[in-house]
Amino acid sequence: MKVLTTRGEMRDLRDKTRADKLSMGLVPTMGALHSGHLELVSRALEDNDLVVVSIFVNPTQFDNPEDLEKYPRTLERDLELLRERSPKIVVFAPEVSEMYTEAIVSEPWDFEGLDKVMEGAYRDGHFEGVATIVSRLLLTVGPDRAYFGEKDYQQLQIIRQLVSNRNIPVEIVPCPIVREEDGLAMSSRNQRLTKRLRKEANFIYKCLIEAKSQFGMKNAIDIAENIRGQFAKHPDFKLEYVEIADAATLMPIKSGDDAAKYRIFIAAFLGGIRLIDNMPLN
Repeated sequence: MKVLTTRGEMRDLRDKTRADKLSMGLVPTMGALHSGHLELVSRALEDNDLVVVSIFVNPTQFDNPEDLEKYPRTLERDLELLRERSPKIVVFAPEVSEMYTEAIVSEPWDFEGLDKVMEGAYRDGHFEGVATIVSRLLLTVGPDRAYFGEKDYQQLQIIRQLVSNRNIPVEIVPCPIVREEDGLAMSSRNQRLTKRLRKEANFIYKCLIEAKSQFGMKNAIDIAENIRGQFAKHPDFKLEYVEIADAATLMPIKSGDDAAKYRIFIAAFLGGIRLIDNMPLN
């Protein structure tokens, strides 16, 4: 399996792939791979002749330096998992200095409000950092398709907007959330949970399921307020937000419109570890 570390090497591969008329998929990751990542890789392998998996912990999307420092880095294990998966995989694992050749700062972006709600309201500069690195990866790798999980649904919508704004010729492929047996959305951050807290973590999923069962019978404000009340009674969780929003615009709603699609979004801290999840409601 090839492991590329420079943009020049990646561009050479991109140009050769195009010359050979082969299709290429990109799965951007920050490493610490789990089954959710591998589902994205499997989908990309089905659709393309070659798959690039990028492994890069992007500093500009962390608003908390301690969170960046503690983010799990398991490159050797990640490479082994990918070697076992398929010979069609190439890994792009650049250093920070390769992707940020000058100052380690984000580019300015305008996402027409998509980046100001939910995650954007609580993580200053997060989506500017995400957009900066994703745009650089897309332009460097030049894939036909790029694969993103719906667990980071707001990020997915922003990346769609990014591609449209910059006229980047790539198909953005959304992939369903991959969950543990108890419903917890798979995340690299789950590795940091203690055994006791891990048993409590699926409380978020239970709340999502309850909200889905109530949607259409109660209004969105009452459903969200009920979930806030449940979190207030749970000693291990600190709720950051719960929002019921239009799936396209991400704007919060008060009552549903049968012609639109809606999702519920939750972010909460469990033992100091931030977890997010979401679910379609209709």
